[in-house]
Amino acid sequence: MVHEGPMLVDGPVEIVLPDGAVARSERFLVALCVCRRSKRYPFCDTSHRRRVRTR
Repeated sequence: MVHEGPMLVDGPVEIVLPDGAVARSERFLVALCVCRRSKRYPFCDTSHRRRVRTR
């Protein structure tokens, strides 16, 4: 099964990104992007839901 939705983790969270920047969220439940389509990466913005229309 291919899962394209977010990974849900208990918050608050602090994530160190590859460039050394730190992303923080104080929410009690945090959705982390696993598809890398999010404009708010590493946090999910539901971009995984967008689909390209095919004829």
